Amino acid sequence: MSTVAKQPSVRRAGASRRTGGPRHRPDRRDSYAAFLLPGTLAFLAVIVVPFAMNTYVGFTDWQGVGTPHWTGIDNYKALAQDSAFWESFRHSLSMVVAMAVLPTAFGLVVAAVIFDFIGKHFGSRWAAVLRACFYLPQVLPIAVAGIVWSWILAPEGGSLNELLEAVGLGSLQQDWLGDPDIALYSVMAVMVWVQLGFPLVVFMAGLQRVDPGLYEAAELDGAGWWRRFWHITLPQIRPEIYVVLVWCTIAALKVFGAIYVLTKGGPGGATNVPSYFSFQNFFEKTQVGYGSAVATVLTVLILALALFGLRLQTRAEDEDR
Repeated sequence: MSTVAKQPSVRRAGASRRTGGPRHRPDRRDSYAAFLLPGTLAFLAVIVVPFAMNTYVGFTDWQGVGTPHWTGIDNYKALAQDSAFWESFRHSLSMVVAMAVLPTAFGLVVAAVIFDFIGKHFGSRWAAVLRACFYLPQVLPIAVAGIVWSWILAPEGGSLNELLEAVGLGSLQQDWLGDPDIALYSVMAVMVWVQLGFPLVVFMAGLQRVDPGLYEAAELDGAGWWRRFWHITLPQIRPEIYVVLVWCTIAALKVFGAIYVLTKGGPGGATNVPSYFSFQNFFEKTQVGYGSAVATVLTVLILALALFGLRLQTRAEDEDR
């Protein structure tokens, strides 16, 4: 009888030893804060603080030394009347065509051809090799690629002019980067070559998630390759198309390295873009306040474009649900 009475107390003592009493659970908010703090500090140091300083300098007259003189919105008034500034933005629209519109269109078709034809008839290894070849210009430093293309497009001894001469088309030889009428188109062609690999890789990744049964059903119904591409491929990878267009458009608006290496904005400002126009005012003309105003306008434009693109993508995803 006494033995039976003692058993519950033994169990309670064992249970108490196993649980070890109440334990303190760390607050998840503290864990989130610990993870977010380094990134937040880096964002503030690299993005927010420099942008705030640049915005302030844009309201001043400053040559880079001494004390900035506050001038209010005078720099922005001057920008509104600066023909060189507006011309640089018109050139930037051409770069959007070369770095966003054309690579997206070509990348869609080339990705579909590699995925549907090369991958199915020659194996995934050949498809991967071609994908890597198209993506190679994205890996190359833009300074290296720009120097190589300046050699190719050189008026004297350039590979392109020599090739035209060799095939009997010497009359088509041009000063590709020195003629104001064609310099911008030459830079655009180079940027199409540079930018094509990024959309292609993204679209090939998107094609892998498309249900193969859709293609099989369309093929049984007699749909050709183009109809399958138009009615199945494009709607299925619409999120990837939005991402590529927004990403490449932002890259086109802030393009700098290619312009600096190939033409330095010339000849006669024929290839100048806002980022290089800002650089010229900063370092060549030492009009730091004016250059900061150009950079601020460009940054605000890019932010507005990014928010607009994200809104379009979110709306498209909500419609698909």
